[in-house]
Amino acid sequence: NKEEENHRESLMIVSAYAAKFFHESLLETDEGKNIGLSYFKERGFTNETIKKFELGYSPDQWEAFSDQAKKEGYLEEFLVESGLSVKRDNGTLYDRYRGRVMFPIHGFTGRVIAFGGRTLKTDKNVPKYVNSPESEIYHKSNVLYGLYFAKKAIREEENCYLVEGYADVLSVHQAGIENVVA
Repeated sequence: NKEEENHRESLMIVSAYAAKFFHESLLETDEGKNIGLSYFKERGFTNETIKKFELGYSPDQWEAFSDQAKKEGYLEEFLVESGLSVKRDNGTLYDRYRGRVMFPIHGFTGRVIAFGGRTLKTDKNVPKYVNSPESEIYHKSNVLYGLYFAKKAIREEENCYLVEGYADVLSVHQAGIENVVA
């Protein structure tokens, strides 16, 4: 049980690191500001909403995240299992979400358990969204996006609005209706 709990905690820790990496990339790099932040601003999201939901940007480079995470001591095993990195046939890693705006998915306790990454490219061969694969900490069918931020309002209102996607949750929440999930 202890080993299983340590494994789970390692996945949580690498997910938290990734959320911080993507959020800083959005706010502190030229590429993040010019591409990711301008997209979120065009969608009408305020700095407060961007910060609260820890929105981010994954650099449009093959190994930017994976290389930095390994340099900081995160194990390849957890980078791959969490879905943040993908292992090539030759054993090297590449970034799953490169060149995408990032929507961290928070568990019920507020910890980041997965990600949704949206491309801003118009290429029809590129999937619009890439989501984290199922893992020990993320089971898509058991998670409502935004529930961590909505649970207090849901209790108070005794009501919950279900919307289609990440941006819908952000827009409605930002407009003052906080009992909303996707």
